[in-house]
Amino acid sequence: MSAARLRSVINAWETVRYELLNTRICDLGLRLQGAPIVPCLRQLEAECKAHGIVFQPRFYLSDSWGCPDEVPIIGIPFYWADKRLMRIEEEQTGEAENSSDFMQYLRHEGGHAINYAYRLWEDPEWTQTFGRFHQAYRDAFDPNPFSRHFVRHIAHGRLHRTTYAQKHPDEDFAETFAVWLTPRSGWRRRYQNWPAMKKLLYVERLMRRLRHKQPLRTSGPLVAPVTSLTMTLADHYGQRAERFRTNAQGFVDDKLRLVFPELRAATASMPAQVFLRRRRHTLVKRISHWSDMEAEEIEMLLIKLEDRARTLGLRTKTSEETERLVDVASLVTAMAVQFNNTGGFTLTT
Repeated sequence: MSAARLRSVINAWETVRYELLNTRICDLGLRLQGAPIVPCLRQLEAECKAHGIVFQPRFYLSDSWGCPDEVPIIGIPFYWADKRLMRIEEEQTGEAENSSDFMQYLRHEGGHAINYAYRLWEDPEWTQTFGRFHQAYRDAFDPNPFSRHFVRHIAHGRLHRTTYAQKHPDEDFAETFAVWLTPRSGWRRRYQNWPAMKKLLYVERLMRRLRHKQPLRTSGPLVAPVTSLTMTLADHYGQRAERFRTNAQGFVDDKLRLVFPELRAATASMPAQVFLRRRRHTLVKRISHWSDMEAEEIEMLLIKLEDRARTLGLRTKTSEETERLVDVASLVTAMAVQFNNTGGFTLTT
Protein backbone atom coordinates (compact mmCIF):
# COMPACT_ATOMS: atom_id res chain seq x y z
CA MET A 1 0.00 0.00 0.00
CA SER A 2 1.38 3.40 -0.99
CA ALA A 3 1.97 6.12 1.61
CA ALA A 4 -0.81 8.23 0.09
CA ARG A 5 -3.24 5.31 0.18
CA LEU A 6 -2.26 4.54 3.76
CA ARG A 7 -2.89 8.15 4.82
CA SER A 8 -6.28 8.03 3.10
CA VAL A 9 -7.27 4.85 4.97
CA ILE A 10 -6.12 6.32 8.30
CA ASN A 11 -8.02 9.55 7.71
CA ALA A 12 -11.17 7.65 6.74
CA TRP A 13 -10.98 5.57 9.93
CA GLU A 14 -10.45 8.69 12.06
CA THR A 15 -13.63 10.17 10.59
CA VAL A 16 -15.63 7.01 11.27
CA ARG A 17 -14.13 6.71 14.74
CA TYR A 18 -15.07 10.30 15.62
CA GLU A 19 -18.65 9.80 14.43
CA LEU A 20 -19.06 6.56 16.37
CA LEU A 21 -17.63 7.99 19.59
CA ASN A 22 -20.05 10.90 19.44
CA THR A 23 -23.13 8.75 18.81
CA ARG A 24 -25.41 7.49 21.56
CA ILE A 25 -25.00 3.74 21.98
CA CYS A 26 -28.75 3.20 21.61
CA ASP A 27 -28.60 4.98 18.24
CA LEU A 28 -25.87 2.79 16.76
CA GLY A 29 -28.44 0.34 15.39
CA LEU A 30 -26.75 -2.65 17.02
CA ARG A 31 -28.32 -6.08 16.90
CA LEU A 32 -27.16 -9.65 17.21
CA GLN A 33 -28.52 -10.71 13.84
CA GLY A 34 -25.56 -10.75 11.47
CA ALA A 35 -23.06 -9.86 14.21
CA PRO A 36 -19.55 -11.31 13.84
CA ILE A 37 -19.96 -13.38 17.00
CA VAL A 38 -23.12 -15.23 15.93
CA PRO A 39 -21.09 -18.39 15.08
CA CYS A 40 -19.89 -18.42 18.71
CA LEU A 41 -23.48 -18.29 19.97
CA ARG A 42 -24.35 -21.21 17.73
CA GLN A 43 -21.28 -23.06 19.04
CA LEU A 44 -22.45 -22.71 22.66
CA GLU A 45 -25.86 -24.03 21.65
CA ALA A 46 -24.24 -26.99 19.89
CA GLU A 47 -22.04 -27.80 22.89
CA CYS A 48 -25.04 -27.82 25.23
CA LYS A 49 -27.10 -29.88 22.78
CA ALA A 50 -24.28 -32.43 22.54
CA HIS A 51 -24.76 -33.08 26.26
CA GLY A 52 -28.51 -33.44 25.92
CA ILE A 53 -29.26 -30.07 27.50
CA VAL A 54 -32.61 -28.98 26.10
CA PHE A 55 -32.43 -25.41 27.37
CA GLN A 56 -30.96 -22.95 24.89
CA PRO A 57 -30.24 -19.55 26.47
CA ARG A 58 -31.31 -16.34 24.81
CA PHE A 59 -28.83 -13.51 24.25
CA TYR A 60 -29.06 -9.75 24.25
CA LEU A 61 -26.67 -6.83 23.84
CA SER A 62 -25.82 -4.93 27.00
CA ASP A 63 -23.07 -2.75 28.48
CA SER A 64 -21.17 -5.73 29.89
CA TRP A 65 -21.15 -9.50 30.28
CA GLY A 66 -23.68 -11.01 32.67
CA CYS A 67 -27.04 -12.60 33.32
CA PRO A 68 -29.67 -10.52 35.13
CA ASP A 69 -30.30 -11.75 38.68
CA GLU A 70 -31.73 -15.29 38.42
CA VAL A 71 -32.76 -14.63 34.80
CA PRO A 72 -31.42 -17.20 32.27
CA ILE A 73 -30.63 -14.69 29.52
CA ILE A 74 -27.02 -13.81 28.64
CA GLY A 75 -25.98 -10.19 28.24
CA ILE A 76 -23.14 -9.61 25.77
CA PRO A 77 -21.07 -6.40 25.58
CA PHE A 78 -22.47 -4.32 22.74
CA TYR A 79 -19.14 -3.81 20.98
CA TRP A 80 -19.11 -7.48 19.94
CA ALA A 81 -21.94 -6.67 17.51
CA ASP A 82 -19.79 -4.50 15.22
CA LYS A 83 -16.18 -4.95 14.10
CA ARG A 84 -15.65 -1.19 14.16
CA LEU A 85 -16.69 -1.05 17.80
CA MET A 86 -14.45 -4.01 18.57
CA ARG A 87 -11.56 -2.00 17.13
CA ILE A 88 -12.45 1.02 19.28
CA GLU A 89 -12.71 -1.23 22.36
CA GLU A 90 -9.20 -2.48 21.65
CA GLU A 91 -7.93 1.08 21.21
CA GLN A 92 -9.55 2.21 24.45
CA THR A 93 -8.62 -0.74 26.66
CA GLY A 94 -5.46 -2.10 25.07
CA GLU A 95 -6.96 -5.59 24.89
CA ALA A 96 -7.37 -7.47 21.64
CA GLU A 97 -10.04 -10.05 22.48
CA ASN A 98 -10.74 -12.83 20.01
CA SER A 99 -13.29 -15.59 19.50
CA SER A 100 -11.46 -17.84 21.97
CA ASP A 101 -11.81 -15.20 24.69
CA PHE A 102 -15.45 -14.75 23.71
CA MET A 103 -16.16 -18.45 24.10
CA GLN A 104 -14.55 -18.50 27.54
CA TYR A 105 -16.88 -15.77 28.75
CA LEU A 106 -19.84 -17.26 26.91
CA ARG A 107 -19.46 -20.68 28.52
CA HIS A 108 -19.15 -19.02 31.92
CA GLU A 109 -22.37 -17.05 31.39
CA GLY A 110 -23.94 -20.22 30.03
CA GLY A 111 -23.29 -21.77 33.43
CA HIS A 112 -25.18 -18.94 35.11
CA ALA A 113 -28.04 -19.23 32.65
CA ILE A 114 -28.46 -22.99 33.19
CA ASN A 115 -28.23 -22.53 36.95
CA TYR A 116 -31.06 -19.99 36.78
CA ALA A 117 -33.14 -21.85 34.19
CA TYR A 118 -33.31 -24.98 36.34
CA ARG A 119 -32.89 -23.33 39.75
CA LEU A 120 -30.03 -25.70 40.40
CA TRP A 121 -28.90 -23.83 43.52
CA GLU A 122 -31.96 -25.22 45.35
CA ASP A 123 -30.39 -28.70 45.27
CA PRO A 124 -28.89 -29.37 48.75
CA GLU A 125 -25.89 -31.03 47.11
CA TRP A 126 -25.29 -27.82 45.09
CA THR A 127 -25.08 -25.89 48.35
CA GLN A 128 -22.87 -28.52 49.91
CA THR A 129 -20.54 -28.41 46.89
CA PHE A 130 -20.36 -24.70 46.12
CA GLY A 131 -21.83 -22.84 49.11
CA ARG A 132 -24.94 -20.76 49.77
CA PHE A 133 -26.27 -19.22 46.58
CA HIS A 134 -27.87 -16.28 48.39
CA GLN A 135 -24.85 -15.30 50.45
CA ALA A 136 -23.72 -11.69 50.02
CA TYR A 137 -22.10 -11.00 46.65
CA ARG A 138 -18.81 -9.14 47.04
CA ASP A 139 -17.33 -7.01 44.30
CA ALA A 140 -14.09 -7.04 46.30
CA PHE A 141 -12.61 -10.35 47.42
CA ASP A 142 -9.24 -11.68 48.50
CA PRO A 143 -8.40 -14.66 46.24
CA ASN A 144 -5.81 -17.34 46.84
CA PRO A 145 -4.06 -17.82 43.47
CA PHE A 146 -2.64 -21.17 44.57
CA SER A 147 -5.86 -22.81 45.74
CA ARG A 148 -6.74 -26.11 44.09
CA HIS A 149 -10.28 -26.11 45.44
CA PHE A 150 -11.40 -24.02 42.44
CA VAL A 151 -11.07 -24.48 38.69
CA ARG A 152 -9.28 -21.88 36.58
CA HIS A 153 -11.20 -20.97 33.48
CA ILE A 154 -11.44 -17.28 32.65
CA ALA A 155 -7.75 -16.53 32.35
CA HIS A 156 -5.62 -14.20 30.26
CA GLY A 157 -2.48 -14.51 32.36
CA ARG A 158 -3.87 -12.12 34.95
CA LEU A 159 -4.05 -13.08 38.60
CA HIS A 160 -7.53 -11.76 39.39
CA ARG A 161 -9.25 -13.39 36.43
CA THR A 162 -7.72 -16.82 37.03
CA THR A 163 -9.26 -16.85 40.52
CA TYR A 164 -12.74 -15.66 39.59
CA ALA A 165 -14.36 -18.88 40.84
CA GLN A 166 -13.45 -17.79 44.37
CA LYS A 167 -15.66 -14.71 44.23
CA HIS A 168 -19.03 -16.33 45.03
CA PRO A 169 -20.67 -19.80 44.92
CA ASP A 170 -22.60 -18.74 41.81
CA GLU A 171 -19.34 -17.82 40.06
CA ASP A 172 -17.73 -21.03 41.29
CA PHE A 173 -20.51 -23.05 39.66
CA ALA A 174 -20.34 -21.04 36.42
CA GLU A 175 -16.58 -21.48 36.14
CA THR A 176 -16.81 -25.19 36.93
CA PHE A 177 -19.58 -25.65 34.36
CA ALA A 178 -17.50 -23.79 31.74
CA VAL A 179 -14.49 -26.06 32.30
CA TRP A 180 -16.73 -29.13 32.13
CA LEU A 181 -18.42 -27.92 28.92
CA THR A 182 -15.29 -26.85 27.01
CA PRO A 183 -14.53 -29.45 24.31
CA ARG A 184 -11.17 -31.17 24.67
CA SER A 185 -10.40 -29.28 27.88
CA GLY A 186 -8.93 -32.44 29.41
CA TRP A 187 -10.43 -31.57 32.79
CA ARG A 188 -10.23 -35.16 34.09
CA ARG A 189 -6.48 -35.18 33.58
CA ARG A 190 -5.80 -31.57 34.51
CA TYR A 191 -7.74 -31.64 37.78
CA GLN A 192 -7.28 -35.30 38.73
CA ASN A 193 -5.39 -34.50 41.95
CA TRP A 194 -7.28 -31.31 42.81
CA PRO A 195 -10.12 -31.04 45.36
CA ALA A 196 -11.92 -29.11 42.56
CA MET A 197 -12.45 -32.48 40.83
CA LYS A 198 -15.34 -33.11 43.26
CA LYS A 199 -17.12 -30.08 41.82
CA LEU A 200 -16.53 -31.15 38.22
CA LEU A 201 -17.87 -34.64 38.87
CA TYR A 202 -20.93 -33.15 40.56
CA VAL A 203 -21.58 -30.93 37.53
CA GLU A 204 -21.30 -33.96 35.28
CA ARG A 205 -23.83 -35.92 37.37
CA LEU A 206 -26.11 -32.89 37.51
CA MET A 207 -26.05 -32.37 33.75
CA ARG A 208 -26.89 -36.04 33.19
CA ARG A 209 -29.95 -35.61 35.38
CA LEU A 210 -30.99 -32.61 33.29
CA ARG A 211 -30.79 -34.43 29.98
CA HIS A 212 -33.92 -33.74 27.94
CA LYS A 213 -35.62 -31.90 30.84
CA GLN A 214 -37.43 -28.65 30.13
CA PRO A 215 -36.23 -25.53 32.02
CA LEU A 216 -38.29 -24.01 34.83
CA ARG A 217 -37.63 -20.45 33.68
CA THR A 218 -36.70 -19.00 30.31
CA SER A 219 -37.27 -15.23 30.59
CA GLY A 220 -37.28 -12.24 32.91
CA PRO A 221 -36.39 -8.53 33.11
CA LEU A 222 -33.19 -7.43 31.41
CA VAL A 223 -30.46 -5.21 32.85
CA ALA A 224 -29.03 -2.39 30.70
CA PRO A 225 -30.21 -3.58 27.27
CA VAL A 226 -28.48 -1.74 24.44
CA THR A 227 -31.68 0.19 23.61
CA SER A 228 -31.52 1.83 27.06
CA LEU A 229 -27.90 3.02 26.78
CA THR A 230 -28.41 6.70 26.05
CA MET A 231 -24.82 7.79 26.70
CA THR A 232 -22.47 8.39 23.80
CA LEU A 233 -19.74 5.87 23.12
CA ALA A 234 -17.17 8.46 24.26
CA ASP A 235 -19.05 8.93 27.55
CA HIS A 236 -19.13 5.16 28.05
CA TYR A 237 -15.35 4.98 27.95
CA GLY A 238 -15.10 8.20 29.94
CA GLN A 239 -17.12 6.63 32.76
CA ARG A 240 -14.70 3.73 32.86
CA ALA A 241 -11.87 6.18 33.35
CA GLU A 242 -13.83 8.16 35.95
CA ARG A 243 -14.33 5.00 38.03
CA PHE A 244 -10.59 4.82 38.39
CA ARG A 245 -10.01 8.57 38.68
CA THR A 246 -12.44 8.87 41.60
CA ASN A 247 -10.54 6.22 43.53
CA ALA A 248 -7.11 7.58 42.68
CA GLN A 249 -7.05 10.70 44.81
CA GLY A 250 -4.49 11.49 47.50
CA PHE A 251 -2.90 8.08 47.97
CA VAL A 252 0.47 8.26 46.23
CA ASP A 253 2.68 10.82 47.93
CA ASP A 254 4.05 8.58 50.67
CA LYS A 255 4.64 5.73 48.20
CA LEU A 256 6.49 8.04 45.82
CA ARG A 257 8.79 9.29 48.55
CA LEU A 258 9.77 5.69 49.28
CA VAL A 259 10.48 4.96 45.61
CA PHE A 260 12.30 8.28 45.07
CA PRO A 261 14.06 9.11 48.37
CA GLU A 262 15.55 12.57 48.91
CA LEU A 263 18.96 13.03 47.25
CA ARG A 264 21.94 15.18 48.10
CA ALA A 265 22.14 18.24 45.90
CA ALA A 266 25.37 17.16 44.23
CA THR A 267 24.04 13.76 43.17
CA ALA A 268 23.75 13.24 39.40
CA SER A 269 20.02 12.90 38.91
CA MET A 270 16.97 13.65 36.80
CA PRO A 271 13.44 14.75 37.75
CA ALA A 272 11.33 11.74 38.74
CA GLN A 273 8.47 12.85 36.46
CA VAL A 274 10.86 12.83 33.47
CA PHE A 275 11.94 9.28 34.34
CA LEU A 276 8.29 8.18 34.67
CA ARG A 277 7.23 9.83 31.42
CA ARG A 278 10.07 8.22 29.45
CA ARG A 279 9.24 4.78 30.81
CA ARG A 280 5.44 5.13 30.70
CA HIS A 281 4.88 2.98 27.59
CA THR A 282 7.01 0.13 28.96
CA LEU A 283 5.36 0.32 32.37
CA VAL A 284 1.82 0.33 30.94
CA LYS A 285 2.55 -2.72 28.83
CA ARG A 286 4.13 -4.77 31.60
CA ILE A 287 1.82 -3.77 34.46
CA SER A 288 -1.38 -4.33 32.47
CA HIS A 289 -0.06 -7.80 31.63
CA TRP A 290 0.35 -8.77 35.31
CA SER A 291 -2.70 -7.07 36.79
CA ASP A 292 -6.40 -6.92 35.98
CA MET A 293 -6.37 -3.18 35.37
CA GLU A 294 -6.99 -1.80 31.92
CA ALA A 295 -4.04 -0.24 30.08
CA GLU A 296 -5.97 3.04 30.00
CA GLU A 297 -6.27 3.01 33.80
CA ILE A 298 -2.60 2.10 34.30
CA GLU A 299 -1.63 5.06 32.15
CA MET A 300 -3.86 7.37 34.17
CA LEU A 301 -2.25 6.14 37.37
CA LEU A 302 1.23 6.75 35.96
CA ILE A 303 0.22 10.23 34.84
CA LYS A 304 -0.94 10.94 38.39
CA LEU A 305 2.41 9.67 39.70
CA GLU A 306 4.20 12.01 37.29
CA ASP A 307 2.09 14.94 38.41
CA ARG A 308 2.69 14.29 42.12
CA ALA A 309 6.41 13.62 41.56
CA ARG A 310 6.66 17.03 39.88
CA THR A 311 4.76 18.75 42.70
CA LEU A 312 6.90 17.07 45.36
CA GLY A 313 10.12 17.88 43.51
CA LEU A 314 11.32 14.27 43.52
CA ARG A 315 14.41 13.16 41.65
CA THR A 316 16.15 9.87 40.87
CA LYS A 317 19.79 8.94 40.39
CA THR A 318 20.68 8.51 36.73
CA SER A 319 22.81 5.51 37.73
CA GLU A 320 19.83 3.71 39.27
CA GLU A 321 17.24 3.87 36.47
CA THR A 322 16.86 0.08 36.21
CA GLU A 323 16.33 -0.29 39.96
CA ARG A 324 13.77 2.53 39.99
CA LEU A 325 11.94 0.97 37.05
CA VAL A 326 11.54 -2.27 39.01
CA ASP A 327 10.36 -0.33 42.08
CA VAL A 328 7.75 1.62 40.14
CA ALA A 329 6.49 -1.48 38.29
CA SER A 330 6.18 -3.37 41.59
CA LEU A 331 4.39 -0.48 43.29
CA VAL A 332 1.86 0.12 40.53
CA THR A 333 1.20 -3.61 40.02
CA ALA A 334 0.47 -3.96 43.74
CA MET A 335 -1.83 -0.94 43.56
CA ALA A 336 -3.59 -2.33 40.51
CA VAL A 337 -4.26 -5.68 42.18
CA GLN A 338 -5.40 -3.91 45.35
CA PHE A 339 -7.73 -1.65 43.38
CA ASN A 340 -9.34 -4.57 41.55
CA ASN A 341 -9.78 -6.55 44.76
CA THR A 342 -11.10 -3.76 46.99
CA GLY A 343 -12.11 -0.88 44.70
CA GLY A 344 -9.55 1.43 46.32
CA PHE A 345 -5.93 1.86 47.36
CA THR A 346 -5.14 0.91 50.96
CA LEU A 347 -1.62 -0.47 50.66
CA THR A 348 0.46 -0.22 53.80
CA THR A 349 4.09 0.87 53.69
